[in-house]
Order: sequence, then structure tokens, then C-alpha cells
Amino acid sequence: MTRHRQGRRTLPAAAYGGLIARAALGGGLALGLGGCDSGALDRAASSGSLFGLIDTTTPAEAAAMSIDLFDPDKRARGTNLLANAPFGGEDVYLRTYAAKLGDEGLPPDPDEGVRAVAARALGLHGGPQHVPLVLPLLAEPDRRVRLEGVRALQRLHSELAVSPLIGLTVPERQAGDQTTGEAEPDIRAEACTALGQYRQPRVFQALVAALLDEQLVVQRAAQRSLETLTGQGLGDEPGPWVRWSERVGAAGVFAGAREYQYPYFRRDLYVWEYIPLVPQPPNEEGGRPAGLRPDAGTVPGEIQSGNVASGGAGG
Repeated sequence: MTRHRQGRRTLPAAAYGGLIARAALGGGLALGLGGCDSGALDRAASSGSLFGLIDTTTPAEAAAMSIDLFDPDKRARGTNLLANAPFGGEDVYLRTYAAKLGDEGLPPDPDEGVRAVAARALGLHGGPQHVPLVLPLLAEPDRRVRLEGVRALQRLHSELAVSPLIGLTVPERQAGDQTTGEAEPDIRAEACTALGQYRQPRVFQALVAALLDEQLVVQRAAQRSLETLTGQGLGDEPGPWVRWSERVGAAGVFAGAREYQYPYFRRDLYVWEYIPLVPQPPNEEGGRPAGLRPDAGTVPGEIQSGNVASGGAGG
């Protein structure tokens, strides 16, 4: 069951020590921004970032908000502003995002919204070393947190993420006292998208099984990832994929794989955005997930078509 935040959350007493330590960690952050060189501030003002064009909050104010002890909405907003700033990927800010998810011996931030924003920030700027901090978010009750965790894993490559992502491609089901799978179709779809970077037989099996999902958004995401992994366009039915994999064998399934690029935001300009000095949309460039080498090969293994045909994802 998803928890919904009601009003402003106060921090439990046990969290104060951690947030004070986090504030100390971010002390250099706030002081550094307060004395930030004019070039950095000029870049923030002229880049189209949230600081310079959308929000009047200064970088120093955003840093202070991101470690506010009492207001989770301020912490979330400040963290989001930092993550979208031109300098948001610098090491001091990376440490701040990671600390909100429990890095450096600190407890994770007690607010779901802050954890969700921190996951997004690590997806934008982090590396494979941050994947262990993101993985616990996939099991949280709050849908927003799970969604941002999965989207972060589309941009961070690590073998540690494969099994948890496969588990999220399966619709939620009850087995005795244990609940497995994922209830939200959009999260299942995002997990299918993230798996498109892993050339592994068990991933192929999970994606073929996901073609049987009742939700079209999941089927389409699984199909796109299969096309990326194999270079084939065999449609949205499991049968052709199973028969093809049996014909080419496990060694041939990924022979025609295409380069995986994480999903990114891009839209055409509105008419008024062609006017000089009007802020431009925050379009992104596509790219390879952090940690995914250009020469990444295939993980050996066998494709068990029986599991696919029965709808099992394999583990």
C-alpha cells in the first residue's frame, strides 16, 4: 500500500543527529556557494537552469534549503534546484544527494519526497558506485520513490541492479504471506526500459515474458528493449521471439545489439522560444549510462524458452 504524505512532516528525534551530521557535511556546500566565484554564478544565471531563469532562489539559499532540519519541502526543493544547476554534479553536491539516501553512515532522509529527489539527482550526476544507495528505494511503499529509483537506474549501470529490475517487470502477486512484483504499470515499464542495457539471457527471458503484461505501456517498453538488445524487430508477441532465440542460440541473441541510450527529455521549441533572450526548454542530450563501457559484452548463459513461454521472468 502506498503511503501518502499529509501536510508537513516533522522529523523523528532519531533523525536529528543524522541531519545535523548531514548539515555539517553540507556546511562546506553552503559556505562554498556563499563565496562562490562570480563565474559560477554567471553560468547559473545564463544557462537556462532553474536558478537563473525560473526561480529567484540563489545557489546559497538552495544549499541551505537542502539541509533544512525542520521542513522536508524545503529540503526537497533545495535539492532539486541544486541537481538542476550547471554545477550540480560537483563532488560536494554528489555527497549531499548520496547522504540523503543513507551514505557516509547517515540515516536516509525520513521524507519520501526528499528521497525521491535525491534519487533523481544521483541519476543525473551519479555513477555505478551509487547504485547500492538507490536499490532500497525499489521496495519502498511510496510510488514516487520507487519510480524515481527505477529511472535513476536507467542512467546508472551495475550488475547489482539486474535482479531487482527483473523483479519489477512482473505484476504484483501474493504468494502466501509474501508479496512480489510491482503493482504500478508505469514502474514495470520503466524497469523494462532500464533492462535494455544488460545483454544477459535472463534479461531477454524477463522482457519476452513482459510482452504478456496486460498493460500496453509495459508491452511497448519490453518490445523496445528487446529490439535494442537484439537488433531484431519481431513484434509484441512472445512466440516469434522465443522461436528466433531457439534458432540462433544463446550466442546469437545479442549479436546484433544496438547501443543503449537512457531516456531523456527533448521537445521542439514553442513559437515564443525563438525570440532572443527567451528561456529555452531544458532539453537533454542522450547518452550511455554511467558505468556502461562502450565495449560491454554479453554475459554468457542459456536462454530457457520454457520459462518464457510460461510467462516466468526467471531470476
